[in-house]
Amino acid sequence: MKRLTALLLLALFSMGTLSACNTVAGAGKDVQKAGEKVEEKAEEIRDGK
Repeated sequence: MKRLTALLLLALFSMGTLSACNTVAGAGKDVQKAGEKVEEKAEEIRDGK
């Protein structure tokens, strides 16, 4: 019974960790896209467009 409980806790912890990684990765991609847009606008202003 202790072994089953330990395995269930490990599985729940692993699922939580993996989902958090996906969330952080998604947020990182969003921030990267926003940064690219800012960079494009800065280049347009610099080039006088």
